[in-house]
Amino acid sequence: MIRNQPQNTSAVMVVDDQRPARESLVDAVTMLGYEAISCGSGSEALKQLERRDIAVVITDLQMPGMDGLELIRGIRQKSREIQIVMVTAHGTIGTVVEAMRYGALDYLQKPIGIEALESALNRAMEASRRGDHPTTIPPGGDSDQVAMIGESRPMRNLREQIARIAPTDETILITGESGTGKELVARSVHQMSRRAQHALISLNCPVLSAQLMESELFGHERGAFTSADQARIGRFELADQGTMLLDEISEIDPALQAKLLRVLQEKQYEKVGSSQTIRCDVRVLATSNRDLQAEVAAGRFRQDLYYRLAVVPLQLPPLRSRTDDIPALVAHFLQAANTRIGVETPVMVEDAAIELLQGHAWPGNVRELENIVTRGCLLAVEGKITADQLRPWLDGDTVGNMSGSGDSLELTVGTKLETMERQLIERTLETFAGHRERTAEALGISIRTLSNKLRAYGVAPRAKSFAQAT
Repeated sequence: MIRNQPQNTSAVMVVDDQRPARESLVDAVTMLGYEAISCGSGSEALKQLERRDIAVVITDLQMPGMDGLELIRGIRQKSREIQIVMVTAHGTIGTVVEAMRYGALDYLQKPIGIEALESALNRAMEASRRGDHPTTIPPGGDSDQVAMIGESRPMRNLREQIARIAPTDETILITGESGTGKELVARSVHQMSRRAQHALISLNCPVLSAQLMESELFGHERGAFTSADQARIGRFELADQGTMLLDEISEIDPALQAKLLRVLQEKQYEKVGSSQTIRCDVRVLATSNRDLQAEVAAGRFRQDLYYRLAVVPLQLPPLRSRTDDIPALVAHFLQAANTRIGVETPVMVEDAAIELLQGHAWPGNVRELENIVTRGCLLAVEGKITADQLRPWLDGDTVGNMSGSGDSLELTVGTKLETMERQLIERTLETFAGHRERTAEALGISIRTLSNKLRAYGVAPRAKSFAQAT
């Protein structure tokens, strides 16, 4: 019998044109504790995605009409948040690589074992809960998000630097406070480089343990460790001839830093569990919201790796140093929000509201501004965002005043530090609707640290493992 079945209501869509295989997979997904939605074709799946809230799509590769690769492309045009697992019995390794370059999280080979399905679903659901989405740009792909908004001197200088260094193959270290647009800059660099016709592959470093990180970077062979029930392709293989983005690289384990240094210097690596050396042609971009030189001085980051990464350093300006750009940013975010929400009459922003926004310190930078504009668009009265409407949000956008009900943290003298910390973490998590990345940013800690603390509190645990029925 199934033990420790997870209580999870997130829906999983199964797409396969073969009814027996589809129904078998739906039964297995249901047995593992998830709601399963069945679709017999890619076109049907895309229609269902417009009507249903789906966390994970499991799709077959070989289907008549729209095949699995076309479906993946279609899903990515609609959403970056949906996690995709590809199933194949016929595809070559090149097909699997292409699917993952287009944003598939994982792949399964037929016949599918219950343990392999469980592992893939747990991984996909955890990524969905974290709010992870692929930064991936597929080969030859473009992005409507690579728009460097602003004509202030800091932004002009940044664009000039990007234009000079993007065509080279040099490693770039992109630093700046959270919310300043480091990912956006990385995408811009890739698209202006000679590698733009190949893929940009990203890895969010804080969310993975050291063992999983090594496997994600370099891949592993079947049987390399306990849960390695099938071989896995690593991110460096996916990014071959393209670009690799290592997001928040300061979170990489020190032992793995040495292996990464070797890849940067020698352009070669080995998969976990293999002695075969693989050569790679990948340009590496790295981001960090920390002072890596301070991390080096503290012994938490290798000095030789820092120098190898910082061949070309790019320091992104905080929003408070370029407030002249706020009107243009507001217009950009407002247009996007109006389109996304689908309002009949576009919402406008009063001049007094713009002046108020320009006087704010913006600890969350551009991301915070985008959230404020979106919130204002949703709650606008008579089609206008006013200064009076914005003022409470700006004055109260601090950790101490984030409860929507007006409750305050219990900071009674004599309260244990651990209790205060837990109250603060749980209140912040509630404020950001369970979004771990935003919660970690607001608290100034890594996602890994936040996840460990939540696990210790018993809050939002990972999907539990369970035994196969016998």
